[in-house]
Amino acid sequence: MTKKNILFLIADDQRFDTIHALGNSEIQTPHLDKLVARGVAFEEAFIPGGTSGAVCMPSRAMIQTGRYLTSWDNFGETLPQEHALLGEELKEYGYQTCGIGKWHNGLESYHRSFSDGGKIFFGGMWDHWNVPVNKYHADGDYGAFKNFTYNPFSTNTIVKIPAEEIAIGKHSTDLFADEIIDYIEKRRDKEVPFYLYGSFLAPHDPRTMPEKFQKMYDPEKLTLPENFASEHAFSFDIQGERDETLEAYPRTEAAIRQHLADYYAMISHIDERIGTIVEALENQGILDDTLIVFTGDNGLAIGQHGLMGKQNLYDHSIRVPLIMAGPGIPKNRRQAGKVFLLDLMPTILDYVGAPIVEGIAGQSLLPMIVDESHGREVLYLMFTNKVRGIVTEEYKYLEYRTIDGHMFQLFDREKDPYETHNLIFEVGFENIKKGLQKQMYALAKDLGDTEFHQGKEYWDNYIHMRGM
Repeated sequence: MTKKNILFLIADDQRFDTIHALGNSEIQTPHLDKLVARGVAFEEAFIPGGTSGAVCMPSRAMIQTGRYLTSWDNFGETLPQEHALLGEELKEYGYQTCGIGKWHNGLESYHRSFSDGGKIFFGGMWDHWNVPVNKYHADGDYGAFKNFTYNPFSTNTIVKIPAEEIAIGKHSTDLFADEIIDYIEKRRDKEVPFYLYGSFLAPHDPRTMPEKFQKMYDPEKLTLPENFASEHAFSFDIQGERDETLEAYPRTEAAIRQHLADYYAMISHIDERIGTIVEALENQGILDDTLIVFTGDNGLAIGQHGLMGKQNLYDHSIRVPLIMAGPGIPKNRRQAGKVFLLDLMPTILDYVGAPIVEGIAGQSLLPMIVDESHGREVLYLMFTNKVRGIVTEEYKYLEYRTIDGHMFQLFDREKDPYETHNLIFEVGFENIKKGLQKQMYALAKDLGDTEFHQGKEYWDNYIHMRGM
């Protein structure tokens, strides 16, 4: 077999600083630690932001297409036929393609991407012990519905959810990990390379897990984030987002420690199951022939800056873990260059020797992996019509449309990694601010944000303030 297998594992809401081997001494992730030792860990992997409160939806669309946020007016809920998909390209290149777990970008794009599948959840979030799932259908017909009551204690309202069955009593992490292992062991043609996309629902809330993992973390012994705050320094109209209602204001130290304990426990659960998945590859004799990619769809605030979600552009919400390990990948290497998750689509195509789709924003990371070349020099960030930003080697600059008008933030990335010291009004930074504003607006035009419906609203309202 000349073509290598690809196992792509993605967690839901797992931020960058949640792996023991990469600097978090309090979390237990022995199997992810082994993966880090076997490959390259990208220390500055970002998403560009989001176009809706459901940040994961456009983030996953970017992974599948290699395209930037401004590519979809519908937030990536469905993907246009003319947008080539990673699984679709690999299928055409001779791969068996299999999708298991969460798929949040529509039925048609799933059907185009995969020639096989296990249990599939077509949605965003759910109770981890009662997940509505479908089997794979080669004809793409997923028309079954189940009756469901959200809370029988308060209402008898029945809703119909797209699913063939409700997987009751088995945690989603175990449900999907078992399906992944089942495919590895029983795939149809063992002489044909596979692309296996396994998407976990965890550690997204509701944060529940088997008791074994809950007992691993004592909330009172966990360290609060360096940038913990009881509430955000100013309002920028996200307080009504669902994530921000997960904890009352003001955020308390005890409450945040409990949230952290639950979050870490769910990640340790995923970690253990990743260990069983890798073991299955080894038992089948194909571990050394398989590229393993592990990442998260977005980050998450748990008390940082007084926030509880990912609807912002602070590092805790837009930086994610990204590990690649397998044939031809250097071992135990840290790569500090800045990358976007949308770079994964061309990277994987490049890795297997398939043609890279033309006209996409993603860039292959193979040069960074092979010779440690630098990543992106600058990143353009956006969140809905509320926030725009830019990340350079030295600075992060953010602009907000707020209830009171506007707000600016400027952070020194080396001296202030937790983004707590706003330099915007300090002497000596005015020219830096102006330079970053011009650079940001130029990127907005290049990436189509000035014509994108959310970007047009943002820039039309604020361009006069900068004299551009």
